[in-house]
Amino acid sequence: MRASQALLLCSSLAVLFQPGSCQPYLRLRPSPSDNLPIKDLIEHPDPEYDPKEQDLDDRTLRKKLGSNFDPAFMSVVTPVQVNLSSPDPLHRVKTAGPLPSELKKLELGETPYGARLKMGKKARRKFLQWLWAYTYCPVLYTWKDLGIRFWPRYIKEGNCFSEKSCSFPEGMYCKPVKSVTKTFLRWYCQGWSRQKYCTWIPMQYPVISECKCSC
Repeated sequence: MRASQALLLCSSLAVLFQPGSCQPYLRLRPSPSDNLPIKDLIEHPDPEYDPKEQDLDDRTLRKKLGSNFDPAFMSVVTPVQVNLSSPDPLHRVKTAGPLPSELKKLELGETPYGARLKMGKKARRKFLQWLWAYTYCPVLYTWKDLGIRFWPRYIKEGNCFSEKSCSFPEGMYCKPVKSVTKTFLRWYCQGWSRQKYCTWIPMQYPVISECKCSC
């Protein structure tokens, strides 16, 4: 690509990503929650409120949780920590998937200032792939230990990579736009001391399932 072509492309992108207007290139849905992922709960430190060995029978708890048990997002034993997505744009091309229709329709033959730009099909395809990889926001999954008062104890939690901007020019960041709900069992106690009553109750736990480049 010639230097003049690159300059015209940068001019086009500067209008598409105007920081002042705060309008993302790709059309985005509103984020369902600004509080995901969930912060760590502050637990009562007294071990008297922990489930006992007889309360942690795997067969009984699996039966109680029933079809809500999802081995893809929960684990009874300590899982191996593996990041399923890479935040590096150079490694996103294969994981970003097919180009969205908004990018395919992007007109690169003319800048907003009226200057004409000649670009071959191969150069256009390569440039759009680079732009999609740069603005793509994968969900970064890591296993989180919820503690002994949850069953299963481990959940695969989603996060949006936000250490650097996902837009060109900079100004927007990856934020959650979708979440899925997983049901866990929560050890819940009522009362005090020996008069307390404890049991397992179902609790819904939201997990980020999609991130988008947004203001």
